[in-house]
Amino acid sequence: MVDLNPSASFSLKIELEIPNRPGALASIMSTIASHGGSLGDIVLLQRNLKFTHRELMVDASSSEQGDQIVDAIKSLPRVKVLSYADRTFAIHQGGKITVESKLPLNSQSDLAMAYTPGVGRICRAIAEQPERVYDLTIKSNTVAVVTDGSAVLGLGNLGAAASLPVMEGKALLFKEFAGIDAFPIALNTQDTEEIIKAVIDFAPVFGGVNLEDIAAPRCFEIERRLREKLDIPVFHDDQHGTAIVVLAALYNALKLVGKDLTEVKIVINGAGAAGIAIALLLRKAGVSNIVICDSKGIISQQREDLNEKKQEFAVTETGSLADGMKDADVFLGVSAPGVVTPEMVYTMAEEAIVFAMANPIPEIQPELVYDDVAVMATGRSDYPNQINNVLAFPGVFRGALDCRASAITTNMYLEAAKAIATLVDDADLDREHIIPSVFDPRVAKAVAKAVCLAAKQDHVAQKSVPQKNNDE
Repeated sequence: MVDLNPSASFSLKIELEIPNRPGALASIMSTIASHGGSLGDIVLLQRNLKFTHRELMVDASSSEQGDQIVDAIKSLPRVKVLSYADRTFAIHQGGKITVESKLPLNSQSDLAMAYTPGVGRICRAIAEQPERVYDLTIKSNTVAVVTDGSAVLGLGNLGAAASLPVMEGKALLFKEFAGIDAFPIALNTQDTEEIIKAVIDFAPVFGGVNLEDIAAPRCFEIERRLREKLDIPVFHDDQHGTAIVVLAALYNALKLVGKDLTEVKIVINGAGAAGIAIALLLRKAGVSNIVICDSKGIISQQREDLNEKKQEFAVTETGSLADGMKDADVFLGVSAPGVVTPEMVYTMAEEAIVFAMANPIPEIQPELVYDDVAVMATGRSDYPNQINNVLAFPGVFRGALDCRASAITTNMYLEAAKAIATLVDDADLDREHIIPSVFDPRVAKAVAKAVCLAAKQDHVAQKSVPQKNNDE
């Protein structure tokens, strides 16, 4: 396994007292580099004739490596480590989001309008005309980010409390990228019926529900049932957000190599929520040759251990992942680290496309096969072509809320993927740029517009939305 690149997710802030003499800082920089760290900002806090007091930002590839870097600096003569902190833990102190008032509350009249007795008139108005809840409350711009903590990132079943930092992060992204007020709800149950009942009970507050980190196959049943019961959009991001961004990237990757979506062989490793959703969307987009693999190999018709979702994609072919990858045009990994070898990639078709999206360690390190594939993508931000759900879900919900969609349809997924893909101009398209940056301000607007149009086509839009240019 190739060593991971240093990442901001393992970033340290180190305060040092250093002798004020030539070469002192250089020796520290050399020590950091020799232990695999990446030096960022250096801030001079104080200086006198004898010492300088500096603050260093250092990225590592793991918390263990970070500790090694600090220990190595401590061992340098006449260098004092005054303090050091894990920057990721530091930004999570007290949580990442807050609830703020939109209104001034400076007088008795302000209070009388915002709360009792004036608010009673608003309550009666909604009781008489229920649709006014969208105009007179937060519902029109609020999404519930719901989990049971059973499938947190790549970490597994951590439970409700430990899932909360991820849900807070999701709410932060909704706000920053689409202006949506999202709230984290981590349910202290993993019972399907209790989860469904809880979401139905609090749904009146929200304009949409984003399901997150709920283990398969329960997530399929929970989403299906909630969509039947609720008249607001329900979206499982682990499934559909991933599928949308994968399809968008695949459109451009195939354009780059001159292959047609309807003719390629695609191998998906991982038959959980993301893998099945990707396969379903690819099928809707026109792909006919899909081979899905799980930990036991190819999802074959000869196997007797398949659940209903896997049975839908069972093929006559049998064997291991290595067997499935032979002559494949595309590999899509949403599984586990290191399960693909260079030798397996060598058996793929010419101009092979590899999306190794397991996080934080992909199915195969890009460095091992970079020169042997036409396009390489991962789920990591420190490599080109990051397949990141944030390209999809903010815009999907922005569009769904704007047109007050009663549901989210497959057509909305397809149009969202096309909108993302078209943001990469032909002149800019290359093997390291098949997908726009998550910080491209056009993305959420383009996706929202596409989702609104698709919702109108599918007759699920309950409100007309004036169309604007993406740059407005």
